[in-house]
Amino acid sequence: MNALENLLIIAGISLDIFAAMECQGSLVAKIDKKQLVKLCALIAAWQMAALFVGSYLSGLLYRNTITHNEKVTGFVIAAAIFFCLGVRLVAKAIKNERIVEHCEQKLGWKQLLAIAAVTSIYTLLTGIAFGFLGTNLLVMLLMIAGLTIAVVVTGIYTGYHLGFEHKTKAYIAGAILLWIAGIDVIVRHILR
Repeated sequence: MNALENLLIIAGISLDIFAAMECQGSLVAKIDKKQLVKLCALIAAWQMAALFVGSYLSGLLYRNTITHNEKVTGFVIAAAIFFCLGVRLVAKAIKNERIVEHCEQKLGWKQLLAIAAVTSIYTLLTGIAFGFLGTNLLVMLLMIAGLTIAVVVTGIYTGYHLGFEHKTKAYIAGAILLWIAGIDVIVRHILR
């Protein structure tokens, strides 16, 4: 897969983080920049670790010589992961959980750690898919770090200024990007 396709996949899973940060941004009275920097570092490191572990796990399956059928199986698993993650985002958009808006002085670290843990599960699955596709791990780690920082900052400020109503659009956009990636894997790797 080329860099643009990989960026679309990373953007797809990062939009889930954007939506979560948008909700958190809608609750704070004032954005503390020091706390935001710490938050960006924490979530980016967590996402990078999840992507690395996922890629490592898929690499355990591919240590020896791979037959063509095993490679195709890996591509099918990667496509299925992208489609399932997209379905999950659509389900979240349809569910459209309401949050009780109340003003908080600072971001709640317990809730942010829970968000980071849950989103990292899906990043781990994406890392497995990237491993099956044979993508360059270092490039993926740099992409996810940069994009995670961007969506955390953008999400917090969007929520702070506009509220949390744009999260369903982020979920749908993320799902579409992941489905496009799944279709791309099928067309370029499985059907050829």
